[in-house]
Amino acid sequence: MFDPPAEVNARLDAALTEVRSNLGAEHAMLIGGHDARADGQFESRSPIDTDVVLGRFQDGTAEEVDRAVRAARAAWPAWSRTPWPRRVDILMRAAALLEASAFHLAAVAVLEVGKNRLEALSEVQATVDSIRWYCREMQDNHGFMRDLPKDALKGFVSRNRSLLKPYGVWAVIAPFNCPFSLAGGPAAAALLAGNCVVHKAAAATPWCGWLFAQCLREAGVPAGVFNYLTGNGMRVGDPLMRHPDIAGITFTGSHDVGMKILRAFAAHRYPRPCITEMGGKNVVIVSRSADLDRAALGIVRSAFGLQGQDCAACSRVLVERVITDQLVERMLAHVRDIKVGDPSQRAHRMGPVIGRAAYERFQRLSGELSAEGQVLCGGRVLNEGALVRGYFCAPTIAQLRPGHSLWREELFLPILLLTPVGSMEEAMEVANSADYALTAGFYGAKDEIDWFLENIEAGVTYCNRPQGGTTGAWPGYQPFGGWKASGATGKSAGSAYYLQQYMREQSQTIVD
Repeated sequence: MFDPPAEVNARLDAALTEVRSNLGAEHAMLIGGHDARADGQFESRSPIDTDVVLGRFQDGTAEEVDRAVRAARAAWPAWSRTPWPRRVDILMRAAALLEASAFHLAAVAVLEVGKNRLEALSEVQATVDSIRWYCREMQDNHGFMRDLPKDALKGFVSRNRSLLKPYGVWAVIAPFNCPFSLAGGPAAAALLAGNCVVHKAAAATPWCGWLFAQCLREAGVPAGVFNYLTGNGMRVGDPLMRHPDIAGITFTGSHDVGMKILRAFAAHRYPRPCITEMGGKNVVIVSRSADLDRAALGIVRSAFGLQGQDCAACSRVLVERVITDQLVERMLAHVRDIKVGDPSQRAHRMGPVIGRAAYERFQRLSGELSAEGQVLCGGRVLNEGALVRGYFCAPTIAQLRPGHSLWREELFLPILLLTPVGSMEEAMEVANSADYALTAGFYGAKDEIDWFLENIEAGVTYCNRPQGGTTGAWPGYQPFGGWKASGATGKSAGSAYYLQQYMREQSQTIVD
């Protein structure tokens, strides 16, 4: 990702040219295997340049939600009885189609999300690898069917076995920042398990969601087994999560919405699985023994990748006081190298934030940081020349007292808070004081690592990692899931324990 071959950039350039030649089309939803249209439509505009209309999409309502859930419910009996090797074959074909279209899909993500070119391409490949990982998990566990010891019954043969079975109709609600991977991973897991899926994309990224739905349809996912909806959260997301025929849900997004879904699910007449990933306030601790060049590089990469709009983005840095100036100097040098602008251009590492609400919130918080802390760099929007038509913000680092509310609040913006501490023990206390506990990083001596890992409260940890202090988890390599307010299940995506959450166990005893 950080040093791509020339061929990668050439193929991205070609894909961007092709995608730009096909802007403005109307796209349907997918219900019961057919294109579906609502009474109203909405425009999706690029956050890079709001004069650019990417396409027109369906403004769904509770009526379309009900149609999609009923279609999934009707398709479920046949899909749940489809042999698991057949389901694996279909999903492996979907992964291959995604990979073959990776440059086209990445180009759309650049324009719709505002990701830089290599972030977009990396996300598509992560989606492919997630699907393949879950397929291998299903294969390696033989469909999650296990023979158990026979009962000792004189004159009879009593055979026992345990198997995992699907729940029914599964809802997948994905966020804007990773519209392929955070839809593709959960949807693939649900489908492999034998569930049918109703997927709602974020209102800001309907085109990415439509392209993912098209890949599944082309791969041979039967009609009704995967359904795709577009529209806003109140008109589509809320009716979907409250629908009585939804048997389980996977949600990635804010803590407030995640908790709302958990509470609504708890009010049902029986328990239903609810997998929620609800963000982070991710911390890096830097010891006086750290390699400061490596620490500065990893921190800046994690803080300002995807403009800080990553649930794993580095949001807090706690550094031993005696090395604060040296670390800050190195971090500022890296920030000065970041070029902000149209992310479809190779030179630009940072693109825009997703929309006007995020843009205006950045302005408000920058003013608050100037008034109550010390802004070390950034703290302003960028609106010169062509940037005036987009939502561009300068990468911002500020010193702020740890007791301030912004140390606890997920910002989801290119804002990094830093404070000196007197000791590693103080750093750990401040780090663990946040409600969120998704990812955390450490830079220090080898003999300090065990102490960090023993005491930090986070689901994903990195030590002395130059690629990113809190970001960069890859399916099968770094399982990704949070503790405390960051996640509901304690099981991580891309791990050996994730797929089983989409199934329930049945014990079978057969006496001959």
